[in-house]
Formats: sequence, structure tokens, C-alpha cells
Amino acid sequence: MTDHPSRRRVLALGSALGIGTALALTSVTPAAAAPKAKVWRGTRSANGWVIGDRAPRQRLEGAAGVQVPLLDGDASTVLLYVARRFSYEIDTLRPGDVHGHTADRHIGARFESNYLSGTAMAIRPLFYPLGADKATAMTEQERTVVRDILADCQDVVAWGGDFEPVKESHFQIDVPPGDLRLSRLAQRIQGWDATPGQGAGSIDAFAPARVRRARKATAAG
Repeated sequence: MTDHPSRRRVLALGSALGIGTALALTSVTPAAAAPKAKVWRGTRSANGWVIGDRAPRQRLEGAAGVQVPLLDGDASTVLLYVARRFSYEIDTLRPGDVHGHTADRHIGARFESNYLSGTAMAIRPLFYPLGADKATAMTEQERTVVRDILADCQDVVAWGGDFEPVKESHFQIDVPPGDLRLSRLAQRIQGWDATPGQGAGSIDAFAPARVRRARKATAAG
């Protein structure tokens, strides 16, 4: 794993973040609890993908022992890119940190149905739960990285931090099956992975040009 400048910059804040996170987790009140669960009865998830009974476990490169069940193909290529960047640039992910496909149809928000089709994942959902209050929110440094990842994904991926109720651990494929934007993004990611100096592990999300691009993309969204 490359310990590049951006990751070091975030990790420089890591000790404070760790303490803050621990305090946040112990301070979650009933008012911040997840919305009441309901049962999703559709044959497709909210983003239009077919619900399946299971999904293959995908290995997360650069995070020892981490596997996550996701729909095979372009969807997993894109979501694994998001998870790898989180692991490289925010904090190293460990087994159990990333949740993907589930057959449990109980959901707290409509967008959580996307786990049923294997086209969504939650990174550390206990740290960033559904309906969280500000005490459990991401730091500005973490948000900078997330916004840069979203800018790379060019509206193909949506983030639960932009949803209501909020769930900052949540990332989903936000285009329907057959949308060419997904396949094109997956091809770009594969190209970055094959090119030294590009892709996850070699990006500085705090580079001024990337920050400006992310802000522009956020404003346009």
C-alpha cells in the first residue's frame, strides 16, 4: 500500500479523529437512532437493479482480508474503487468494515434497498449510521476525500451523506442497468489501475486542482 501524501495528511489527523469517533459513538442518543425499519417488497432495488438472493464476495485490493459481497462486473469494479480510496486515503479498512449485498429486506430508508441488488455498500456503518446526528458526522478532511472520489465517479456513484435521512457510510450505483456511464467509468478505473501513478493509492485529494473540481461537481449536483 502506498503511503502517499494525501493519506499521510489525513492520518496526521487520525489520532484526533479516533478520539472524536470514540466519543461520538458513546454519545449517540435515542434521538439519533435509525428510522424505523420497513420491509422492501419489490423485485428491483430503488436504483432499478434486479434483487438477487446472493452476490459473490469481492476481494478489496490493498486491504488484507477484506471481502465484500457485490454484484459482479462493472458495479463491483466501481464500488471497490470507492472502498480502496477510502482505505488508502482516510483509514485502512479491516475485515467486517465494508457491508455489501444482503438478503435481509428490512430497510430504514428507501436507498438501503440497493444492498439487496448488490449495487450498494456501507463502509463502517456503525461509525456513520443511518439518521446520524452531527456528533457522528465525517470530518471536513474525510469529506474532502469523499467529494474527490465522487468527482472521479462523475454522477455514477451517489453518497448517503447527500441523502435524507443521512447515512455517510453509504455508497451506491446511481444509474440503472445498461447505462453506458457505468461501463465507461469501469473502463476508466481499469485503465487507471493498469497505469503507474494513476488510480487508487496514488491520488492527492487535497491537490488544489482536485479540490476545485470536486467543489464544482458538488455545486452542479
